[in-house]
Amino acid sequence: MLIKNAFVTDPGSQRAGISDIRIEDGRIREISPDISSSPSEEILDAHGLTAAPGLIDTHVHFRDPGFAHKETLHTGALAAARGGFTSVICMANTSPVVDSVPVLKDILDRAKEEPIHIYQAASVSRSLKGGEMTDMETLKAAGACGFTDDGIPIRNAAFLYSAMEKAKELDVPVSLHEEDPSFIKNSGVNHGPVSEQLGIYGSPSIAEESLVARDGLLALRSGAHVVIQHISSGRSVELVRMFKAMGANLHAEATPHHFTLTDEAVLKYGTLAKMNPPLRTESDRQAIIRGLADGTVDIIATDHAPHSREEKDRSITTAPSGIIGLETALALGITFLVRPGHLTMMQLLEKMTLNPAALYHLPAGQIREGFPADLVLFDPEEKWSPAEYASKSSNSPFTGWELYGKVKTTICAGRVV
Repeated sequence: MLIKNAFVTDPGSQRAGISDIRIEDGRIREISPDISSSPSEEILDAHGLTAAPGLIDTHVHFRDPGFAHKETLHTGALAAARGGFTSVICMANTSPVVDSVPVLKDILDRAKEEPIHIYQAASVSRSLKGGEMTDMETLKAAGACGFTDDGIPIRNAAFLYSAMEKAKELDVPVSLHEEDPSFIKNSGVNHGPVSEQLGIYGSPSIAEESLVARDGLLALRSGAHVVIQHISSGRSVELVRMFKAMGANLHAEATPHHFTLTDEAVLKYGTLAKMNPPLRTESDRQAIIRGLADGTVDIIATDHAPHSREEKDRSITTAPSGIIGLETALALGITFLVRPGHLTMMQLLEKMTLNPAALYHLPAGQIREGFPADLVLFDPEEKWSPAEYASKSSNSPFTGWELYGKVKTTICAGRVV
C-alpha cells in the first residue's frame, strides 16, 4: 500500500509536513515526498488528510468476559477502529476478574482475532478486594501489560506500596482509581450545587485528592511508574505537578469528558453525564486543561465504559456510572483543545500516541520506518455530529454535538480496518 499526499504528523520525530508512506508486510517501509508507485501497489490518496500514528487508549472497558450485553472484544474493537485507535488496554474488572493466567490468556487469545491490538491489564489484588496481591510476575510473563484495580480504589496503603515495589521490579505501570469511598454518599455526581439541586450529597473532590496525595508519595518513595486514572479535580492536578517536580514517576490521564464538561451537564443529560469520578466544576475543568498544556497530565484516555440503555434509564442514584468514548475522543480533543489554542495538534497526538506507547512499552505510537503500520487518517477541519455507534452501547452525552475532526481511515498492521 502507498499512502500519497498525507500531512504526516508524528510526535516521535516531530515531523509535520506533506509526505507519502509506503507500507509492506504490515510495516512502514518508506516515508518520503513523491514516492513512485509500483504497478501492483494499492494507492490511498490522503490529500487534505492528516496521517498520525494509530491512537492508543490506555483505559477501556470491553466488558468481556462477563457483560456481553454491554460490549464484547469484537464490538469494542470496531468502536476503537472507528475512532482511529489501533491499540487499547482493557481494564481488569471483568467477570471473572483478570487475576489469573487462564482468564488473561483467554482474553489475549481471543483478542488475536480482532482487527486492532487489544492489550490487557491484570488486577493488582485478587478479586479486586485489595487484600491479597496477584502473582504479578507470572501474569506479566503471560502477557499482562500493567496492573490496576480500576473501578475500585486500593485502600490499604502498605499493600499498595508493596505492589508498587513489585511493579518497579517488573518495569510495568500501576494505574489507580482514586476515590476514597468513605467520603462518598452518592457516586457519579460531584458534591456541590448540582447535587444539592438533585437532592443528593454526591461525591466530593476530596475523595480523589486524598488518595492522589497519598499515592503520589508512595510513587515517589517506590520509584514505580504510577498512573492517576481519569483525573477530575484541579487540586489533584496540582498534586501531580508537585510530585512530578519532586521526581516521582507519576502520570495522569485526562478523559475527553473531564476536559469538555462540568457537573452542570448532569442537569441536561441526566445519567448520560454520570461517571466515576464525576464531572466537577468549571474551575476543575480549566485546571485539567492547564495540566494538559504544561505536560502535568501526559495521557488522554477515554475510560470507554459501555452500559445498556435499560441500565442508564434508571434513576440518577441507581444507574451505573460511565460513558462510551472511543468514537468521539479525537474530535473532542481537536474541538476543545486544539482549535481554542490550548494544545497544538502535535501535543494532542503526543498524549494519544507517543506517551501511552512509551509508558506501556508498546511497539507503536510513531510513524517511523521499520515500525508497525498502525495509522489513522483524519480530516481535522471536517464538521460532523455523532449519531450512531459501532459500540454495542450508545451511552454518550456527545450524541448530536457538532464536532471537528473526522476519522476517515484506520490502518492496523498495514490493513485498513
